Amino acid sequence: MMYHAESFAENGFMVYLIGYGGSKPIPALERLPKVELRYLPEPPAILRSLPFVILAPFKIIHQVSSILRELLISVGEPPEYILVQYTNACGSMAYCILELKLPKTHIYVKIAKWFEVTFGRVAYAHIFVTEAMRNFLVQEWDLIGEKVVLHDRPPKHFHRCSAQEIHDLFVRLQAPISQYTSLQDFLPDSTPPFSTLLTDRKPLSDASPTPTPAHVRDPISATAPIYENIQPPRLRPDRPALVVSSTSWTPDEDFGILLDALNQYEKRARELSEAANAKKLPKLLMVVTGKGPQREEYMKKINRLQADWHWVRCISLWLEAEDYPTFLGSADLGVSLHSSSSGRDLPMKVVDMFGCGLPVCALNFDCLPELVKDGKNGLIFNNSNELTQQLELLLTSFPSSERLNELGLSLRQATSTPGVSHFSQNEEWCSWDENWNIHLKPIILRGIRV
Repeated sequence: MMYHAESFAENGFMVYLIGYGGSKPIPALERLPKVELRYLPEPPAILRSLPFVILAPFKIIHQVSSILRELLISVGEPPEYILVQYTNACGSMAYCILELKLPKTHIYVKIAKWFEVTFGRVAYAHIFVTEAMRNFLVQEWDLIGEKVVLHDRPPKHFHRCSAQEIHDLFVRLQAPISQYTSLQDFLPDSTPPFSTLLTDRKPLSDASPTPTPAHVRDPISATAPIYENIQPPRLRPDRPALVVSSTSWTPDEDFGILLDALNQYEKRARELSEAANAKKLPKLLMVVTGKGPQREEYMKKINRLQADWHWVRCISLWLEAEDYPTFLGSADLGVSLHSSSSGRDLPMKVVDMFGCGLPVCALNFDCLPELVKDGKNGLIFNNSNELTQQLELLLTSFPSSERLNELGLSLRQATSTPGVSHFSQNEEWCSWDENWNIHLKPIILRGIRV
């Protein structure tokens, strides 16, 4: 919704973004002069303490009155468009939220479904994030208005990072990463700001560093040597493979699959390290971003397992919004554990990874091929065994892995060439702005009152 608001504002519309607070808007919405943020008040505390069956009608009355007050008083002049975002619960319908709390035969569920179907089907335009969602609702609701599929795309500032950008990011992340004692004997020595776990500044031939006595070295990084002349940062050849997964730590994402795959990777890496003339696997640093209810549970399991690991480490990091795309653009491989219960929505985290030129191994579900083209921009797995096989395929001989480099090059060529066909005749891979202007802008301009 925030990207839609940005696109409307950049096309000359005065935009009022109405909703609840709690998350910080994207920087563009705070910068653009034609965007006004209007926050709805939360229901009174006394209402929130009531049982749901009693609370529901009062909450609806409170929401409706709050929205009407914003539309009639704050906005004033009737808007050209009112854009409503439906929740992704069950993949498409808002009334599904009630079905998670109440029986399908409950009067509240019936009223919500009637309201949504009756008024939703006659909207001027219906915007879908997948073909599967469009096909389902066209059939189930007999939609009347314009129907357009607008696949999620990353914002234009998402990109593959340079060695300098990677270096600067990991200098900033040195403090939170160094808090993990499990990394002390795992990562290569680093000396910020001269080097990080992924980068270093190779000394010029005539530069001689001042050696640091072993007894004064930091557990993770040595005291910075002094160089008279240093070169710009480069990716260090002894770096671990950086694999990232963004998760909400909820039951919708089976983190156990990743945990089992990492355990199998550890065993396989040990076998290959002891085998003569075998291609080796690199050390693997798995970073899981995000917060959620199951985080502590799984991190305890991980810490118990990795106490005996030599080739794998897994840590959890919380990244600031401005660091998130840079981190994705610094990683070597992404893993998506998203599984859609409805089969009609796609993981935005994979879109973000693709925008940063990052190949992805993704858990399979019905409409995933609309986004992940198996073997072209990523790989699709069904279980932990397949994920382990894919990790071995992509990371063997790292950082000179031929298969991983092929996937990355294919992604970066597509995302750096706006508007070109991306892996299929029907799929256009471009930025959010280009996608919005191609598919939605003509419909918006066509409906404006003259």
